[in-house]
Amino acid sequence: MHVLPYWRLSGYYFFYFAFIGAFSPYFGLYLQSLDFSAWDIGLLMSQMQLMRLFGPNLWGWLADHFGRRMAIIRLAGVIALAGFTAFFWLDKLPAMLVAMAVLAFFWSAALPLVETLTFDHLREDRGRYSRVRLWGSIGFIVAVMGTGAVLDLAPPVAVLWVCWGILVGILVLATVLPEVPSVHHAQATQPIGQILRQPRVAALMAACFSMSAAHGAFYVFYSIHLAGHGYSKTEVGALWSLGVLAEIAVFMLMARLSRRFSLRSILLACFAAAILRFLLMGWGVESVAVMVVVQLLHGLTFGAYHASAIAAVNDWFPGRAQGRGQALYSSLSFGAGGLLGALISGLTWDDWGAGWTFALSSSFAFAGWLLVWRWVREGSAADISDLKKTSDPVP
Repeated sequence: MHVLPYWRLSGYYFFYFAFIGAFSPYFGLYLQSLDFSAWDIGLLMSQMQLMRLFGPNLWGWLADHFGRRMAIIRLAGVIALAGFTAFFWLDKLPAMLVAMAVLAFFWSAALPLVETLTFDHLREDRGRYSRVRLWGSIGFIVAVMGTGAVLDLAPPVAVLWVCWGILVGILVLATVLPEVPSVHHAQATQPIGQILRQPRVAALMAACFSMSAAHGAFYVFYSIHLAGHGYSKTEVGALWSLGVLAEIAVFMLMARLSRRFSLRSILLACFAAAILRFLLMGWGVESVAVMVVVQLLHGLTFGAYHASAIAAVNDWFPGRAQGRGQALYSSLSFGAGGLLGALISGLTWDDWGAGWTFALSSSFAFAGWLLVWRWVREGSAADISDLKKTSDPVP
């Protein structure tokens, strides 16, 4: 009988998303302390999305063809840590671009492979996915709150030490994760090109691209936006944490929601929430109450959206195509979409201001809503049943 390595998988998610919790909200503030311009900050932070554009596809292809999934995950941990360590000595744009590219190229390799590893360990008990993934959200909250508190007392360079320690934790967990044979699917040999030609698949990928483009300015400039309007680092961390708490609540409710609503209906609601969220983010920053609403909407714009999208990808890319399917989801959405959003926001932030920059984010979300409305139809029962399995609540 197969025993799920629950704590090792959960621990990996904890540290992986803790890194995001320390890095995404606060590294931009560190770069600002080095007197980098908005364009420079956007360019540097966009390397995380740029490398996710093609890195996961390479690693997914290698894992699918050679079956060395854990070797790649561990190698990624080692080199990502080495790339980040260089930031302790660098303060010039060209060298920092190289270090960021190395960090992002190898760091981006891990999560799509860990997602497929988790589903293979779960086998037919996919309802336990949310119980494992939940620890990633907890790790994010711990990191974002802890780092915010540290930065209220210490200079911005302290974020380097926090992120470095978390990357060590990722590497340690990677060394103890056990491999498991991939689950066989009846359609295991279905060509990936044939899958991508399905209108629902192409539309979902394009919509995911739009959703990540909508979030580009948020991940690069939201903390700078709040700090510029008088919010303390602890308050910034609290607002980021509130968003993740909303995400956790939605994860716990997803099974109930998926029994009542179709995959298409859930996605339409998520994109509609994103349209509203980014408009409020840009124009309502003076109101703490509005910012609370903005972060509560994260439960839909990331939590319900991601649970729905990843379940669909896991079902629509069966067998040996799963690694590349998850890699495509990561690279086209978090990679290409996030890259476009980060670069555009870097160009518009100083000239247009925060309000119009986030309004542009809202327009990306609207484009995603149209794609889902037009092409992601009600379709097969498998679309919805896999969403139910993937999103069962934590008891």
